[in-house]
Amino acid sequence: MTDPNAAVPTPRPPDCNAALVLADGTVFWGSGIGAPGEAVGEVCFNTSITGYQEILTDPSYAGQIITFTFPHIGNVGANPEDIETATPAARGLVIRERITAPANYRATQSLDAWLKARNLVGICGVDTRRLTRHIRDNGPPNGVVAYAPDGMLDIARLRDKALAWPGLEGMDLAREVTCRQSYEWNETVWRHGSGYGRQTAPRFHVVAIDYGMKRNILRMLAANGCRVTVVPATASAEDILRHRPDGIFLSNGPGDPAATGEYAVPVLRKLVASNTPIFGICLGHQLMALALGGRTYKLDRGHRGANHPVRDESTGRVEITSQNHGFVVDSDSLPDDIVPTYLSLFDKTNEGLQLKDKPVFTVQHHPEASPGPQDSHHLFRRFVEMMESGAK
Repeated sequence: MTDPNAAVPTPRPPDCNAALVLADGTVFWGSGIGAPGEAVGEVCFNTSITGYQEILTDPSYAGQIITFTFPHIGNVGANPEDIETATPAARGLVIRERITAPANYRATQSLDAWLKARNLVGICGVDTRRLTRHIRDNGPPNGVVAYAPDGMLDIARLRDKALAWPGLEGMDLAREVTCRQSYEWNETVWRHGSGYGRQTAPRFHVVAIDYGMKRNILRMLAANGCRVTVVPATASAEDILRHRPDGIFLSNGPGDPAATGEYAVPVLRKLVASNTPIFGICLGHQLMALALGGRTYKLDRGHRGANHPVRDESTGRVEITSQNHGFVVDSDSLPDDIVPTYLSLFDKTNEGLQLKDKPVFTVQHHPEASPGPQDSHHLFRRFVEMMESGAK
């Protein structure tokens, strides 16, 4: 039932056929983009100024409605290459300006047509500064983005729907976005003038656990000399080790790491005991921390953007990184055999760890840089060097 003490929603302005309705009763009116319909999820914001197609197809955004703080989204169009997974996991999007005609030589269609083809609901014309401040001050709310071409929107019902959605805490979303069966990967990174390449002479075999894998991570592994076998999030340690990997990779992914950890943590403990080199990012980083005895918690606002500075604690070097996470590792919970390796310079939260006596290291940020800076590409080389040491 609708809360009788809630504020009366702002009446629908003229020419508005879409709305973002938050669980607290706040309503943002605008014009619909993409596919008509409605979608419920956690409303977050991303500060990147490019890479919207990669962001919308990042499986880590499962269960979320993305607010883009950069006002001009859609001006480079869309194409079939710049995707991180075939089926977008994001629930919807919120932008400031109307989508403009694409102005990029690689574009094959407009962003609006791309959204429609993938049944993604969006809204433009929103004061995204006001919305971002709302999220900053109150935390990421549950909300519903709704687009009705005839403008007939039941705001009270949409608010009830937002209130009823359980939120991301306690939610295992890796099962929803993981692959259904194992597969091989050899595509390398995109190069201007030649597109994607192929790894034809791999030096090492990596098994990558797909908790919500981004394709550019796989491309970076292949470009660094790896043949990659991708396995589902629910694969057992025996399933993984029977491939006789030189290294194991733990991918990014959505949802609450504690929920995914119910089945992932026992597997990771066995993999650590095997002494196989392990590299994890994002959700993989959080799951490894849980497996080693640490804890995770949900951030008040989350880290989502392509300009986040982190400090390498061993060298003092600062790297500008791409990030997308709403949960984080509790540094105070880490046992003595774990060395924290990276620190966020925005809020001093943990951004990496390594084991003192095992070939295991993980980072919270996204070194594959899709989108984002390439400061952390060296981490893939570090993983290869670790496998080289193990092969000697």
